[in-house]
Amino acid sequence: MKANVIDLSGNTSGQIELPPVFEEEYRPDLIKRAVLAAQANRLQAYGPHFYAGMNTSAQSWGPGHGVSRVPRIKNGRKAAGIPMAVGGRRSHAPQPNADYTEKVNIKERRKAIRSAIAATSCTELVAARGHRFSRELPVVAQDSLESLNKTVDVKKFLVAAGLWDDVMRAKEGRHIRAGKGKLRGRKFKGRKSLLIVAGTDSGLGKAARNLPGVDFITVEKLNAEMLAPGTHAGRLTVWTESSLQKLSAKSSSEAKQ
Repeated sequence: MKANVIDLSGNTSGQIELPPVFEEEYRPDLIKRAVLAAQANRLQAYGPHFYAGMNTSAQSWGPGHGVSRVPRIKNGRKAAGIPMAVGGRRSHAPQPNADYTEKVNIKERRKAIRSAIAATSCTELVAARGHRFSRELPVVAQDSLESLNKTVDVKKFLVAAGLWDDVMRAKEGRHIRAGKGKLRGRKFKGRKSLLIVAGTDSGLGKAARNLPGVDFITVEKLNAEMLAPGTHAGRLTVWTESSLQKLSAKSSSEAKQ
């Protein structure tokens, strides 16, 4: 299986043999499990203080007052310190020592990554995610792409490669979040655009990070969540020649284990 290699002007400059991983079967069940596990392992522990709601001087009035014997604050009749009364403490508050992590078998996680990689070359899956592109998949660029260190140069390449419409789709899809999250430092929600996978980071990561929805990653750090955001495989991906070479070597070493 071969793919065309394009230069920075978007013109075909040759062909390259794709690694066998691009022929992996599509396993959406494993991809979803790996992505959800990655999200769960990234959760930050939260919860109140152990004695939250119980640091009060409330005491019961005792019998003979015609009211329930719940603890009441001094100089008043408002209940406090118990979960069954209005204004009392929470019954089952979040525990800061709770373990939210999820484990995935190594072979399952690796197969999920391989399946997500193969999905990037499937035109139907990439189009189903809503990506806009006008080029045959997979998109493979020359290693000269890795040397770009300015955002304007990355933009010129994406325009020449017929991928800039997808970046504009992500920019236009930015909207205000519904709910309380807008008050807590995450007011806007954005869409994911294309992913750039390189062999080494020679400045391309810093140049591409300012484009809406565009992500950059090296082959060594590839994961299911980056390849399938929201558990949906088929992300529009740009590969470099060196990244495919390293991917082929990495797949060979994993197969021997």
